[in-house]
Order: sequence, then C-alpha cells, then structure tokens
Amino acid sequence: MAKCSACSAPLAANSQICRYCGVRNDIDLSGKYDFSPIGTQTSRICPVCDTPLQTVALEGEQVLQLERCGTCYGLFFDPGEIETLLARTAGSTLAVDRAWLDGINRERYSADARVRYLKCPVCRVLMNRVLYGYRSGVVVDRCASHGVWLDGGQISHLLEWQRAGGRMLANKRPVAKRQSAANAKSATLSTMKAAHDGDSRDWLAVAELLANLLS
Repeated sequence: MAKCSACSAPLAANSQICRYCGVRNDIDLSGKYDFSPIGTQTSRICPVCDTPLQTVALEGEQVLQLERCGTCYGLFFDPGEIETLLARTAGSTLAVDRAWLDGINRERYSADARVRYLKCPVCRVLMNRVLYGYRSGVVVDRCASHGVWLDGGQISHLLEWQRAGGRMLANKRPVAKRQSAANAKSATLSTMKAAHDGDSRDWLAVAELLANLLS
C-alpha cells in the first residue's frame, strides 16, 4: 500500500490525496522509477489543470520520455508508450489470475467518480473515453492522433492489471471470438443442409438460428 509522502499515512486505493493531511501524492512515478525532468515546460497542456506539462525521462535499458503534470501528476503517453512502460515494468505473466483481477477492480472502483471529457494536450480537441483493456477497470482519455492521457493513479492500476494477467486475458478474446464465429457459421451451414434434405420444418430452425446470431 502506498504511503503519503508528507505524513507517511497509508493512502486509500486509487487515491492520491491523503485523508489525514490533505497532501496530493505522486503514486505513479515517485519511488517506483528513476526519472528526471528534461528541459523546461512543454507546449503540451494538462487537460485537468490547464497548465504546461513537463517532459520527464524514465531511466532503463531504453529511456522513455513522458509528459507529466507537476500539479495533478497526470501522465500523457504518445502512441505505444503505455504498452512499452507496462511491458518493461510488469514483466512477463505466466497465467491469468481472475480472482486477483476481480480484487483489483473491486478495491479501486469508485461509484461517485465524475465523468468528464478532456482536451488533448496537443491538439486541444476533446478526447474519447475508452476502456483501456478487457477487465482493466481503467477508462482512459484517448486522442486518435496524439496519444493517451491517464489521471494520477491509473498507470499503477494498469500495472496491477497486467501483473494479474489482464493483458494475456485481453489477447485471448479475439481468438475466442473468431472461434465462436466459426462454430456459429458451421452450425448454420449444417442446419441449412439438413433443411435442404428435409422438409419445411427445418427451415424454421434455420430462421430461428439466424435470428439468434443477428440479435
């Protein structure tokens, strides 16, 4: 459990603000990564605070540069950078732990979270709100052209999701969908063949099956 940088009290899950002293904490980078600011403030604007973002370099085998707000600690990732950070931090996952995934989302779920639409830090056009990955529980703000904005705490949530096998589970879904579609097509063809060789009652079965596939 993360602790407040000011008073060392435990921080509630998915919360940056200490309920004891009121200090906002950086729970994503500080204490987890070796990072340093690069240059001065950038032309990119924090969509929450409306102030310039700061570029920071995360050390590692490959230096990764991100934009970070020094006030709300939100992070802006260019396309592909989230995946790079998650892969090198969470490492490889050998199995999906569904109980862990359920526990992460149950602990971090906030029923009173306010829905808001934010502007892209680069083009200042409203971004789309999308679920980052299957069963991640993290809704991110995405600009199709420039990248993804994560509020403070969300990258930590995604790291837990990846360690619990969330990425592996998400990657399995397209395969399962294709297999389901193939099975449905095979069943339809078999039923139509039987109808062709049988009587009109079989055509009713065809119609019912097609209706179920399209519903």
